[in-house]
Amino acid sequence: MNQLQLFLPCAAGVEALLATEVQRVTGIQGKAWRAGVQLQGSWRDALQLNLHSSLAQRVLIELQHNQYRSEQDLYNAAANVAWEIWFTPKQTFKIEITAQHSPLQSLNFAALKIKDAIADRFRHKFNDVRPSVDTRWPDVRIYVHLTTDTVTIYIDTSGEPLFKRGWREDKGDAPLKETLAAAMIAASGWDQLCKQGVPLYDPCCGSGTIAIEAARMACNIAPGISRKFAFQKYLPFQAHVWDGLLDQAEAAITEPTAPVFGSDVSFRMVDFAERNAERAGVANAVQFRGGDALQRMPPAPSGVMLVNPPYGERIDVAGVAGITGVQGRHQRDERRQPVDEFGQPLSTQAGYENEAPRDRSANPGREQAQNAWGEEANDFFPQLAAHWKKNYAGWTAHVLTPDLKLPSKMRLKESRRVPMWNGPIECRLFRFDMVAGSARGKPAGPPADAAPAQA
Repeated sequence: MNQLQLFLPCAAGVEALLATEVQRVTGIQGKAWRAGVQLQGSWRDALQLNLHSSLAQRVLIELQHNQYRSEQDLYNAAANVAWEIWFTPKQTFKIEITAQHSPLQSLNFAALKIKDAIADRFRHKFNDVRPSVDTRWPDVRIYVHLTTDTVTIYIDTSGEPLFKRGWREDKGDAPLKETLAAAMIAASGWDQLCKQGVPLYDPCCGSGTIAIEAARMACNIAPGISRKFAFQKYLPFQAHVWDGLLDQAEAAITEPTAPVFGSDVSFRMVDFAERNAERAGVANAVQFRGGDALQRMPPAPSGVMLVNPPYGERIDVAGVAGITGVQGRHQRDERRQPVDEFGQPLSTQAGYENEAPRDRSANPGREQAQNAWGEEANDFFPQLAAHWKKNYAGWTAHVLTPDLKLPSKMRLKESRRVPMWNGPIECRLFRFDMVAGSARGKPAGPPADAAPAQA
């Protein structure tokens, strides 16, 4: 268990940030591929990444990678995996299969063949006893990805996706995923600036996701410290090892190193945010207030603003772990595609429970999002920019939006733009350095050339 091939899927645009986080958590330099990071690590590293990663969607272990031409080749590949060292016949499992340019006619039939291979191997090993299938709450999740000629099989160590930290129960419509909030924080540089006491403020906080993620970072609270994981049901799991990692994480929690603020025009959302902060253990580390973003004054003389203003229909796409991008062999076309919240390209995918493959080639979300504001956006963003220029000199604002024309609408010049995907919606994280009456001047955050501007 010391030489495992790990793959951590993430939202497109977050790969480099995740590679940096992986090295910080494990000391291992992972390789950033499209929609994920790959590394060679140990079972302990897999546990540590589940506990400490704020950006990954899952932690997957690669068990098999082979060439294939037919469904029988898939059966053989799955049958050659030593499943019995991972789980027992008394446990349940589920298979998710995704494909890009696969020549096979039916992904459902392909998934069925892999399921048969796993069941048959257990029958041979355990006198005709095999694990059952549970498509809703399985003990074990197995992910399979097909390209034109290769099959890769993974076992998932996370269970529920890692953005489910265990604290968010109150939420508004289409809330921001915790992993994307963490990516915004990392891209802004505040995850390092907070060590210097630089404040963070979200003036459109909704149910508090960005502010709470920031407060937990300021308190050095491990993202996964309050939840359960799939690996706790696997045979290699040792409770005393996991308890030791949890003890280390709890001992590392500190008082907040920087103040965090949030506000929202909806007092109902502010109430949600306060309850979420209480469950997240940071009620004393973040301050929420009600109020219009066009009127609220800055909570500190300078700092970093992170804003995810509501736009259009933030589509909640059902999906599975993003497998695309491992060693570059899963995607030969490097053009960006719409992806779901797990980094999975919006293409055909299926399980063996006879669900029809879904066509996700279209991306209506971005067009809807760009047009949804209409005249309201034409009024709101210029007013917001004027308010910031008048009252927020010394602040650096980072705005996540699908509208590539936002800087011109705000009559501001961005100093940086970072591509990110919010589910199926292609966005940019624009950075604006605020000086009274101008968009020019010395920024409050890291220098504008800390990373090259990206189109």
